[in-house]
Amino acid sequence: MDEYQIVERVKDGNRTRSIKAYHNFLLNDTTIISKKSYERSYQHNPSISKQVIGHVNYDIINFVSSLEFPLLQREFILSPYLYKKGYTITGDSSFGPAPLPNLKYIIYSLTSYIQYEFQDRLVIELIDLDVAANNLNLPKIISSVLGPKLLSENNMIGDDEFYEINEQMRSQKLFAGHTWSDAQDIVYEYFDKNKRKLSKEVLKISEAYERIFRPYRIVYDTKTWQPVVM
Repeated sequence: MDEYQIVERVKDGNRTRSIKAYHNFLLNDTTIISKKSYERSYQHNPSISKQVIGHVNYDIINFVSSLEFPLLQREFILSPYLYKKGYTITGDSSFGPAPLPNLKYIIYSLTSYIQYEFQDRLVIELIDLDVAANNLNLPKIISSVLGPKLLSENNMIGDDEFYEINEQMRSQKLFAGHTWSDAQDIVYEYFDKNKRKLSKEVLKISEAYERIFRPYRIVYDTKTWQPVVM
């Protein structure tokens, strides 16, 4: 499947409501299953973890900034990347009980229930996990935090280690000179608080966002299920 086919598959899953809120898994046979279904299948067939090629998140939000910059609002990069590299995370079963060595794509789909002008919109962004992780310097950060632990397989990442990696990732000023949190605040103030004086900064953040995540994005009208411009 190419990017367009994957996004269309996710769109169809939203249309039929077969995609559940939050965590879903795209398998190499194009099937999308919920987290619960994946965990049940894993109990009988652990090799299913090697069939997962994408993580599909579905969310309902109430901010325009979230629709415009989905990947700034939710951190669906670090955890799946750790699972791809052979780790699991203490106390977090969001991505299942085992590493996901063939995970390639992160697909984020979201709709709005507050903003009237966007009530009939489904936004889907797809990214290549390795591309985003490299642009966020995750391999280097993970190596600096974990050190010799990198030499072992299927390690459990503890809370302190995860926090340190996450903090280092977010503290980088990759978004036009802004940290992750600052970029979130700026786009929120612009889109949801109507502070138009921030337009130049938002444009620069948008360019950085495109450069870092390289998202493949389609917006659908949920009445016709056809692509639209937003």
